[in-house]
Amino acid sequence: MADLRQFRLPDVGEGLTEGEILTWLVAVGDTVAVNQPLCEVETAKAAVELPSPYAGTVTDLLFDAGTTVDVGAPIITIDTGGEGAGGPAGEAPAPSSAGGRTAVLVGYGPRTTEATRRPRRSAAPPVLPEADYGSGAERPPLLATAPDVTVKPVRHGGLEAGRAAEAHATVADTEAAAPTSAVPGSGPSRPLAKPPVRKYARDVGVDLATVTGTGEGGVVTRADVDAVRALSDRPMADSPVGTATVRTEVALDETRIPVKGVRKHTAAAMVASAFTAPHVTVFHTVDVTRTMKLRQRLMARPELAGVKVGPLLFVAKALLLATKRHPMVNSSWDEAAQEIVVKSRVNLGIAAATPRGLVVPNIKDAGSLTLPELAGALADLTATARAGRTPPADLSGGSITITNVGVFGVDTGTPLLNPGESAILAFGAIRETPWVHKGQVVPRQVTTLALSFDHRIIDGELGSRFLADVGALLHDPGTALTF
Repeated sequence: MADLRQFRLPDVGEGLTEGEILTWLVAVGDTVAVNQPLCEVETAKAAVELPSPYAGTVTDLLFDAGTTVDVGAPIITIDTGGEGAGGPAGEAPAPSSAGGRTAVLVGYGPRTTEATRRPRRSAAPPVLPEADYGSGAERPPLLATAPDVTVKPVRHGGLEAGRAAEAHATVADTEAAAPTSAVPGSGPSRPLAKPPVRKYARDVGVDLATVTGTGEGGVVTRADVDAVRALSDRPMADSPVGTATVRTEVALDETRIPVKGVRKHTAAAMVASAFTAPHVTVFHTVDVTRTMKLRQRLMARPELAGVKVGPLLFVAKALLLATKRHPMVNSSWDEAAQEIVVKSRVNLGIAAATPRGLVVPNIKDAGSLTLPELAGALADLTATARAGRTPPADLSGGSITITNVGVFGVDTGTPLLNPGESAILAFGAIRETPWVHKGQVVPRQVTTLALSFDHRIIDGELGSRFLADVGALLHDPGTALTF
């Protein structure tokens, strides 16, 4: 006897509202076990695999890969064969709390309700004559995904006025050409297409409302989009539509990239940071020749065998030592309470560039680690981040951050604070530079540090003293004995 259970998208982070299904790891008809990964989901913070809460057979995948789904929406249906949630017969169902809410990966999910899918329409009522819509202000737009063509859109420069005028079809022409339908008072229906096809159409600049679907039930396929794209690539090609002529212009030379997932979260966080915390940046150019010589000696030590001993390791250690002398730098601003919160432990964030965007995972209580332990933690952190496998817990709770712009050959910058922190250190490229050393101009290894800080917490004196201490430790590593 079939016993269908739906698994809802859980909140895999901290208060996230949506996630994108990157790829399905199972297919319809597959047999799954409890805790077997079902799919990979990208949230605003990281990409994670969702384990199955049920054992049974997959009967339906409710969303295609590439679809952004709200937290709490059912994403997969599993036939447990009457054995209930939680796996084989005899095991208890998933725990629940008062109010009928079921436990998920983090906290409690939405209330359990039956989900229904919108039936696909094979046909729609014919379009009413334009006169039946009343005034132009009341008439719905002609296309579901574009503005009313009676309004002249803004074009990029380079088009002559005559050609721009020819590019606009009349209302009657568009109604005849667009494969959309409408019901009285509701506007046209949405073109039928799967999410990957919709994404492909957006990427190549094709409006699905102008595409006639050749798939089953009028579904628009990738081939249909390619056919329309091929027509649009012909400069000013005339094509008869009924008794009128619609002229198609060459597609604009631009690419639109949807902002979602990590990029969307980063954009919102940076805007909030820039317009909330008053930023100040101070700079310090340092001779790090002695530190680079120390690096060569430490690379031969057995304690550091197999671990990357890079310049970032010494910058991180110098920052951690300077923070012990200036604990106010390791703090945050509580707007609601109007208080400065000084952290007792340093959760060191490292800005990492990944294929999905910028993330800032942090090393918990980094100040308690020895140099070999810190080296291993840095290596693990960066490798996990670049693979897109950083757990959400490692992306929250940071207290101070380092951004290594030197790996890109950049000398310095003015970094923006990671939200919730009061300071961020930019570490520039190390270059052999003419430098006055012991009264003579000689080539030395030199870098530039830049410290941005929240001026509500850190004033100019504290920020400058902190940066000077970091620079002193990098100039002469032996100074660490005095800290």
